[in-house]
Amino acid sequence: MHQSLGLAGAAIVASAAALLPQSALAHPVGAHSAGSHGVGASAHPSRGHRSTPVPDPNACSPRVAAVGYSDALDKLQVDGAEVSGLSSLAWDARQRAWVSALDNNGQTTPEYLWSFRDLSDPRVLHAPLVLKKADGTPYDGGPAATDPNAADDEGLAVLPNGDYLVSSETEPSIRVFGRDGVQRAELPVPARFAVTGTTTAGEATSNATLEGLTITPDGRTIVASMEGALSGDVSASGDATAHRLLVYRLGRHGHWTLAKQVEYRTGAGMRIPEIAAYSNNALVVEEATWSATTGNVVRLFAVDGLRRARDVSAVTNLGEAPGRLALPKTELADLVDCPTLGASALEFQQNPLLDNYEGMAITGRERGGRYGLTLVSDDNNSALQHTRLLNLSVRLP
Repeated sequence: MHQSLGLAGAAIVASAAALLPQSALAHPVGAHSAGSHGVGASAHPSRGHRSTPVPDPNACSPRVAAVGYSDALDKLQVDGAEVSGLSSLAWDARQRAWVSALDNNGQTTPEYLWSFRDLSDPRVLHAPLVLKKADGTPYDGGPAATDPNAADDEGLAVLPNGDYLVSSETEPSIRVFGRDGVQRAELPVPARFAVTGTTTAGEATSNATLEGLTITPDGRTIVASMEGALSGDVSASGDATAHRLLVYRLGRHGHWTLAKQVEYRTGAGMRIPEIAAYSNNALVVEEATWSATTGNVVRLFAVDGLRRARDVSAVTNLGEAPGRLALPKTELADLVDCPTLGASALEFQQNPLLDNYEGMAITGRERGGRYGLTLVSDDNNSALQHTRLLNLSVRLP
Protein backbone atom coordinates (compact mmCIF):
# COMPACT_ATOMS: atom_id res chain seq x y z
CA MET A 1 0.00 0.00 0.00
CA HIS A 2 1.47 3.34 -1.03
CA GLN A 3 0.70 5.77 1.75
CA SER A 4 0.09 8.68 -0.57
CA LEU A 5 -2.23 7.59 -0.90
CA GLY A 6 -3.09 -28.93 -2.04
CA LEU A 7 0.07 -28.13 -0.17
CA ALA A 8 2.58 -30.43 1.43
CA GLY A 9 1.73 -30.94 5.10
CA ALA A 10 5.23 -31.36 6.48
CA ALA A 11 5.96 -31.41 10.19
CA ILE A 12 4.63 -28.32 11.92
CA VAL A 13 7.24 -25.66 12.37
CA ALA A 14 7.95 -24.24 15.82
CA SER A 15 6.98 -20.67 16.52
CA ALA A 16 9.39 -17.83 15.82
CA ALA A 17 9.64 -17.33 19.55
CA ALA A 18 11.11 -20.78 20.02
CA LEU A 19 13.39 -20.60 17.00
CA LEU A 20 14.83 -17.12 17.36
CA PRO A 21 17.80 -16.78 19.70
CA GLN A 22 17.60 -13.94 22.20
CA SER A 23 20.81 -12.51 20.71
CA ALA A 24 19.02 -11.79 17.44
CA LEU A 25 17.89 -8.42 18.74
CA ALA A 26 21.07 -7.54 20.60
CA HIS A 27 22.26 -4.00 19.91
CA PRO A 28 25.87 -3.79 18.75
CA VAL A 29 27.96 -0.75 19.46
CA GLY A 30 26.71 2.11 17.31
CA ALA A 31 23.18 0.76 16.85
CA HIS A 32 20.23 3.03 17.61
CA SER A 33 19.27 1.45 20.93
CA ALA A 34 17.00 2.83 23.60
CA GLY A 35 19.80 3.44 26.05
CA SER A 36 20.98 1.95 29.31
CA HIS A 37 17.64 1.93 31.09
CA GLY A 38 16.41 -1.20 29.34
CA VAL A 39 12.82 -2.18 28.75
CA GLY A 40 10.66 -1.94 31.84
CA ALA A 41 13.50 -0.69 34.07
CA SER A 42 12.58 0.15 37.66
CA ALA A 43 14.31 0.90 40.94
CA HIS A 44 15.00 -2.06 43.24
CA PRO A 45 13.44 -1.82 46.72
CA SER A 46 15.90 -1.11 49.49
CA ARG A 47 15.73 -2.88 52.84
CA GLY A 48 13.37 -1.17 55.25
CA HIS A 49 11.33 0.91 52.81
CA ARG A 50 9.56 0.78 49.46
CA SER A 51 10.96 2.72 46.54
CA THR A 52 8.88 4.38 43.85
CA PRO A 53 9.15 2.65 40.46
CA VAL A 54 11.10 4.71 37.95
CA PRO A 55 9.06 5.42 34.80
CA ASP A 56 10.54 3.79 31.73
CA PRO A 57 11.89 6.65 29.57
CA ASN A 58 11.50 4.43 26.50
CA ALA A 59 7.80 3.73 27.05
CA CYS A 60 5.33 4.38 24.25
CA SER A 61 2.50 3.30 26.55
CA PRO A 62 2.13 1.14 29.68
CA ARG A 63 2.28 -1.93 27.42
CA VAL A 64 4.87 -0.94 24.80
CA ALA A 65 8.46 0.32 24.93
CA ALA A 66 10.77 1.31 22.09
CA VAL A 67 13.95 -0.77 22.07
CA GLY A 68 15.71 0.72 19.06
CA TYR A 69 15.62 1.28 15.33
CA SER A 70 17.83 0.82 12.29
CA ASP A 71 18.03 2.49 8.88
CA ALA A 72 20.80 0.15 7.70
CA LEU A 73 18.68 -1.26 4.85
CA ASP A 74 17.59 2.14 3.55
CA LYS A 75 18.40 2.48 -0.19
CA LEU A 76 20.96 -0.33 0.17
CA GLN A 77 22.26 -1.73 -3.13
CA VAL A 78 22.93 -5.48 -3.29
CA ASP A 79 23.97 -7.22 -6.52
CA GLY A 80 22.48 -4.42 -8.58
CA ALA A 81 19.13 -4.42 -6.76
CA GLU A 82 17.91 -1.83 -4.26
CA VAL A 83 16.38 -2.77 -0.93
CA SER A 84 13.13 -0.80 -0.99
CA GLY A 85 9.37 -1.20 -0.94
CA LEU A 86 9.38 -3.65 1.99
CA SER A 87 5.85 -4.27 3.27
CA SER A 88 6.22 -7.56 5.12
CA LEU A 89 8.39 -9.41 7.63
CA ALA A 90 8.52 -13.13 8.46
CA TRP A 91 10.91 -15.59 10.13
CA ASP A 92 12.38 -18.24 7.81
CA ALA A 93 13.59 -21.07 10.05
CA ARG A 94 15.41 -22.90 7.27
CA GLN A 95 17.80 -19.99 6.69
CA ARG A 96 17.54 -18.76 10.28
CA ALA A 97 16.89 -15.35 8.77
CA TRP A 98 14.17 -12.77 8.30
CA VAL A 99 12.52 -12.41 4.91
CA SER A 100 10.64 -9.48 3.39
CA ALA A 101 8.92 -9.08 0.02
CA LEU A 102 9.24 -6.22 -2.45
CA ASP A 103 5.84 -4.69 -3.15
CA ASN A 104 4.62 -3.01 -6.34
CA ASN A 105 7.09 -0.37 -7.49
CA GLY A 106 5.18 0.49 -10.65
CA GLN A 107 8.00 -0.86 -12.81
CA THR A 108 8.92 -4.12 -14.51
CA THR A 109 11.47 -4.91 -11.80
CA PRO A 110 10.92 -8.55 -10.73
CA GLU A 111 9.10 -9.25 -7.48
CA TYR A 112 11.46 -10.84 -4.98
CA LEU A 113 12.23 -11.70 -1.37
CA TRP A 114 15.12 -10.28 0.64
CA SER A 115 16.78 -12.25 3.44
CA PHE A 116 18.64 -10.63 6.33
CA ARG A 117 19.73 -11.22 9.92
CA ASP A 118 19.93 -9.12 13.11
CA LEU A 119 16.96 -6.79 13.32
CA SER A 120 18.91 -4.24 15.35
CA ASP A 121 21.58 -3.87 12.66
CA PRO A 122 20.36 -5.86 9.63
CA ARG A 123 22.69 -7.36 7.05
CA VAL A 124 21.44 -8.83 3.76
CA LEU A 125 22.56 -12.44 3.32
CA HIS A 126 22.52 -12.86 -0.46
CA ALA A 127 20.94 -11.76 -3.72
CA PRO A 128 17.13 -11.63 -3.56
CA LEU A 129 14.96 -14.60 -4.51
CA VAL A 130 12.90 -13.82 -7.62
CA LEU A 131 9.24 -14.90 -7.43
CA LYS A 132 8.04 -16.60 -10.62
CA LYS A 133 4.97 -18.11 -12.19
CA ALA A 134 4.80 -21.88 -12.63
CA ASP A 135 6.21 -21.46 -16.15
CA GLY A 136 9.23 -19.54 -14.83
CA THR A 137 8.08 -16.04 -15.85
CA PRO A 138 8.95 -13.53 -13.10
CA TYR A 139 6.18 -11.56 -11.47
CA ASP A 140 6.87 -7.83 -11.62
CA GLY A 141 5.62 -4.48 -10.41
CA GLY A 142 4.14 -3.29 -13.67
CA PRO A 143 0.65 -1.77 -14.02
CA ALA A 144 -2.05 -4.37 -13.44
CA ALA A 145 -4.24 -3.04 -16.26
CA THR A 146 -1.67 -3.84 -18.96
CA ASP A 147 0.88 -6.21 -17.42
CA PRO A 148 -0.14 -9.91 -17.19
CA ASN A 149 2.73 -10.53 -14.78
CA ALA A 150 1.86 -7.71 -12.38
CA ALA A 151 1.90 -8.36 -8.64
CA ASP A 152 1.82 -6.13 -5.57
CA ASP A 153 3.24 -8.40 -2.87
CA GLU A 154 2.28 -6.99 0.52
CA GLY A 155 1.91 -9.95 2.91
CA LEU A 156 4.36 -12.76 3.67
CA ALA A 157 4.45 -15.87 5.85
CA VAL A 158 6.56 -19.02 5.84
CA LEU A 159 4.60 -22.28 5.81
CA PRO A 160 5.42 -25.35 7.94
CA ASN A 161 7.09 -27.07 4.97
CA GLY A 162 9.29 -24.04 4.21
CA ASP A 163 7.27 -22.71 1.28
CA TYR A 164 6.62 -18.97 1.08
CA LEU A 165 3.05 -17.68 1.29
CA VAL A 166 2.65 -14.27 -0.39
CA SER A 167 -0.44 -12.09 -0.69
CA SER A 168 -0.73 -9.65 -3.59
CA GLU A 169 -3.08 -6.66 -3.64
CA THR A 170 -3.44 -6.73 -7.42
CA GLU A 171 -6.28 -9.25 -7.79
CA PRO A 172 -6.00 -9.91 -4.81
CA SER A 173 -4.36 -13.33 -4.45
CA ILE A 174 -2.56 -15.55 -1.94
CA ARG A 175 0.12 -17.57 -3.71
CA VAL A 176 2.44 -20.32 -2.55
CA PHE A 177 6.06 -20.33 -3.75
CA GLY A 178 8.67 -23.04 -3.31
CA ARG A 179 12.15 -22.43 -1.96
CA ASP A 180 13.24 -21.86 -5.58
CA GLY A 181 10.78 -18.97 -5.94
CA VAL A 182 8.50 -20.80 -8.39
CA GLN A 183 4.75 -20.70 -7.73
CA ARG A 184 3.33 -24.02 -6.58
CA ALA A 185 -0.26 -23.25 -5.65
CA GLU A 186 -2.79 -20.56 -4.75
CA LEU A 187 -5.31 -20.28 -1.92
CA PRO A 188 -8.97 -19.55 -2.71
CA VAL A 189 -10.13 -15.95 -2.24
CA PRO A 190 -13.89 -15.18 -2.22
CA ALA A 191 -15.25 -13.42 -5.30
CA ARG A 192 -16.34 -10.34 -3.30
CA PHE A 193 -12.70 -9.61 -2.47
CA ALA A 194 -11.76 -8.87 -6.10
CA VAL A 195 -11.07 -5.25 -7.03
CA THR A 196 -14.19 -3.40 -8.18
CA GLY A 197 -14.41 -3.31 -11.97
CA THR A 198 -12.10 -6.26 -12.56
CA THR A 199 -14.94 -8.76 -12.05
CA THR A 200 -18.71 -8.45 -11.76
CA ALA A 201 -18.64 -9.54 -8.10
CA GLY A 202 -15.65 -7.47 -6.96
CA GLU A 203 -16.19 -5.02 -4.06
CA ALA A 204 -12.62 -4.18 -3.03
CA THR A 205 -10.87 -0.86 -3.49
CA SER A 206 -7.74 -0.95 -5.64
CA ASN A 207 -4.58 -0.87 -3.51
CA ALA A 208 -6.55 -1.69 -0.35
CA THR A 209 -7.02 -5.45 -0.46
CA LEU A 210 -5.09 -8.35 1.12
CA GLU A 211 -2.29 -6.44 2.81
CA GLY A 212 -1.82 -8.35 6.07
CA LEU A 213 -0.80 -12.02 6.32
CA THR A 214 0.28 -14.25 9.20
CA ILE A 215 0.42 -17.87 10.34
CA THR A 216 -0.18 -19.05 13.91
CA PRO A 217 2.73 -20.47 15.96
CA ASP A 218 1.42 -24.04 15.62
CA GLY A 219 1.51 -23.66 11.83
CA ARG A 220 -2.12 -24.71 11.39
CA THR A 221 -3.99 -21.42 10.80
CA ILE A 222 -3.38 -18.70 8.21
CA VAL A 223 -5.03 -15.29 8.57
CA ALA A 224 -5.16 -12.69 5.78
CA SER A 225 -6.55 -9.20 6.39
CA MET A 226 -8.18 -6.66 4.10
CA GLU A 227 -6.54 -3.26 4.26
CA GLY A 228 -9.79 -1.48 3.45
CA ALA A 229 -13.49 -2.23 3.70
CA LEU A 230 -15.45 -3.88 0.90
CA SER A 231 -17.91 -1.46 -0.72
CA GLY A 232 -20.72 -3.79 0.35
CA ASP A 233 -19.65 -3.45 3.99
CA VAL A 234 -19.98 0.35 4.11
CA SER A 235 -23.03 1.51 6.05
CA ALA A 236 -25.65 3.90 4.70
CA SER A 237 -24.07 6.64 6.82
CA GLY A 238 -20.66 6.02 5.24
CA ASP A 239 -19.07 4.02 8.07
CA ALA A 240 -16.21 2.07 6.45
CA THR A 241 -14.57 0.67 9.58
CA ALA A 242 -15.64 -2.99 9.10
CA HIS A 243 -12.79 -5.05 7.68
CA ARG A 244 -12.82 -8.75 6.83
CA LEU A 245 -10.16 -11.27 7.79
CA LEU A 246 -9.89 -14.59 5.96
CA VAL A 247 -9.08 -17.60 8.16
CA TYR A 248 -7.60 -20.72 6.53
CA ARG A 249 -6.99 -24.00 8.33
CA LEU A 250 -4.64 -26.87 7.57
CA GLY A 251 -6.66 -30.03 7.01
CA ARG A 252 -5.94 -33.63 6.23
CA HIS A 253 -3.40 -34.45 3.55
CA GLY A 254 -1.80 -31.02 4.01
CA HIS A 255 -4.47 -29.01 2.19
CA TRP A 256 -5.39 -25.47 3.26
CA THR A 257 -9.09 -24.64 3.23
CA LEU A 258 -10.92 -21.36 3.82
CA ALA A 259 -12.61 -21.95 7.19
CA LYS A 260 -14.36 -18.63 7.78
CA GLN A 261 -14.36 -14.85 7.54
CA VAL A 262 -14.22 -12.76 10.71
CA GLU A 263 -14.80 -9.06 11.31
CA TYR A 264 -12.37 -6.48 12.69
CA ARG A 265 -13.33 -2.84 13.28
CA THR A 266 -10.72 -0.14 12.82
CA GLY A 267 -10.85 3.42 14.04
CA ALA A 268 -12.43 5.91 11.64
CA GLY A 269 -10.21 6.58 8.64
CA MET A 270 -7.72 3.84 9.57
CA ARG A 271 -6.49 0.97 7.40
CA ILE A 272 -4.91 -2.40 8.30
CA PRO A 273 -1.37 -2.65 6.89
CA GLU A 274 -0.38 -5.79 8.83
CA ILE A 275 -1.31 -8.47 11.35
CA ALA A 276 0.90 -10.84 13.36
CA ALA A 277 -0.18 -13.93 15.32
CA TYR A 278 1.28 -14.16 18.83
CA SER A 279 -0.66 -17.27 19.84
CA ASN A 280 -2.88 -19.78 18.08
CA ASN A 281 -5.88 -17.66 19.07
CA ALA A 282 -4.65 -14.05 19.13
CA LEU A 283 -3.22 -11.37 16.84
CA VAL A 284 -1.51 -8.01 16.95
CA VAL A 285 -3.20 -5.71 14.43
CA GLU A 286 -1.61 -2.56 13.05
CA GLU A 287 -3.92 0.32 12.18
CA ALA A 288 -2.48 3.24 10.24
CA THR A 289 -3.21 6.31 8.19
CA TRP A 290 -1.27 9.21 6.70
CA SER A 291 -1.87 12.83 5.75
CA ALA A 292 0.38 15.76 4.92
CA THR A 293 -0.72 17.56 8.08
CA THR A 294 -0.32 14.68 10.56
CA GLY A 295 2.31 12.50 8.93
CA ASN A 296 2.06 8.79 9.67
CA VAL A 297 -0.30 7.63 12.41
CA VAL A 298 0.37 4.07 13.62
CA ARG A 299 -1.54 2.30 16.39
CA LEU A 300 -1.18 -1.27 17.62
CA PHE A 301 -4.00 -3.43 18.99
CA ALA A 302 -4.28 -6.96 20.36
CA VAL A 303 -7.26 -9.15 19.48
CA ASP A 304 -8.13 -12.46 21.13
CA GLY A 305 -10.73 -15.13 20.41
CA LEU A 306 -9.88 -15.95 16.80
CA ARG A 307 -11.12 -19.54 17.19
CA ARG A 308 -14.52 -18.65 18.60
CA ALA A 309 -15.08 -15.55 16.44
CA ARG A 310 -18.29 -15.78 14.45
CA ASP A 311 -18.12 -16.62 10.75
CA VAL A 312 -19.45 -13.56 8.90
CA SER A 313 -19.14 -15.01 5.40
CA ALA A 314 -22.92 -14.87 4.93
CA VAL A 315 -23.30 -11.33 6.30
CA THR A 316 -24.00 -9.08 3.31
CA ASN A 317 -23.15 -5.73 4.91
CA LEU A 318 -21.00 -5.67 8.04
CA GLY A 319 -21.42 -1.91 8.29
CA GLU A 320 -25.11 -2.41 9.05
CA ALA A 321 -24.60 -5.51 11.22
CA PRO A 322 -24.39 -5.52 15.05
CA GLY A 323 -21.00 -4.39 16.33
CA ARG A 324 -20.75 -7.46 18.56
CA LEU A 325 -19.75 -9.52 15.51
CA ALA A 326 -16.33 -7.86 15.48
CA LEU A 327 -13.31 -9.26 17.31
CA PRO A 328 -12.78 -7.47 20.65
CA LYS A 329 -9.57 -5.44 20.70
CA THR A 330 -7.21 -3.92 23.26
CA GLU A 331 -5.13 -0.87 22.35
CA LEU A 332 -1.43 -1.44 22.95
CA ALA A 333 0.04 1.90 21.88
CA ASP A 334 -0.13 4.90 19.60
CA LEU A 335 3.43 5.02 18.30
CA VAL A 336 3.43 8.81 18.11
CA ASP A 337 3.91 8.62 21.89
CA CYS A 338 7.18 6.67 21.61
CA PRO A 339 10.48 8.43 22.37
CA THR A 340 12.18 9.65 19.21
CA LEU A 341 15.36 7.62 19.94
CA GLY A 342 17.22 10.33 18.03
CA ALA A 343 15.63 9.36 14.71
CA SER A 344 15.26 11.79 11.83
CA ALA A 345 12.41 12.18 9.36
CA LEU A 346 12.64 13.25 5.71
CA GLU A 347 9.07 14.57 5.59
CA PHE A 348 6.73 15.96 8.24
CA GLN A 349 6.10 13.62 11.17
CA GLN A 350 4.70 14.38 14.60
CA ASN A 351 7.38 11.97 15.84
CA PRO A 352 10.46 11.55 13.59
CA LEU A 353 10.65 7.86 14.58
CA LEU A 354 7.51 7.24 12.55
CA ASP A 355 7.43 6.22 8.92
CA ASN A 356 5.21 4.16 6.62
CA TYR A 357 5.35 0.98 8.74
CA GLU A 358 3.68 -1.84 6.78
CA GLY A 359 5.41 -5.07 7.83
CA MET A 360 5.32 -6.54 11.34
CA ALA A 361 6.46 -9.70 13.11
CA ILE A 362 6.59 -11.15 16.60
CA THR A 363 10.30 -11.76 17.16
CA GLY A 364 10.39 -13.81 20.36
CA ARG A 365 9.51 -14.11 24.03
CA GLU A 366 11.31 -11.95 26.57
CA ARG A 367 11.80 -12.10 30.31
CA GLY A 368 8.75 -11.07 32.29
CA GLY A 369 6.30 -12.43 29.74
CA ARG A 370 6.82 -9.66 27.20
CA TYR A 371 7.25 -10.15 23.46
CA GLY A 372 9.63 -8.64 20.97
CA LEU A 373 7.88 -7.03 18.00
CA THR A 374 9.48 -5.44 14.94
CA LEU A 375 7.94 -3.17 12.31
CA VAL A 376 9.46 -2.46 8.88
CA SER A 377 8.58 0.62 6.84
CA ASP A 378 7.82 0.73 3.13
CA ASP A 379 9.74 3.64 1.65
CA ASN A 380 7.56 3.59 -1.49
CA ASN A 381 10.81 3.88 -3.46
CA SER A 382 10.82 7.52 -2.38
CA ALA A 383 13.76 9.73 -1.44
CA LEU A 384 11.53 11.27 1.26
CA GLN A 385 10.96 8.03 3.17
CA HIS A 386 13.10 5.45 4.94
CA THR A 387 13.32 1.70 4.91
CA ARG A 388 13.42 1.48 8.70
CA LEU A 389 13.19 -1.31 11.26
CA LEU A 390 11.61 -0.37 14.60
CA ASN A 391 12.09 -2.81 17.48
CA LEU A 392 9.59 -2.80 20.35
CA SER A 393 9.04 -4.70 23.58
CA VAL A 394 5.35 -5.44 24.14
CA ARG A 395 3.28 -6.76 27.03
CA LEU A 396 0.38 -8.59 25.40
CA PRO A 397 -2.92 -9.50 27.08
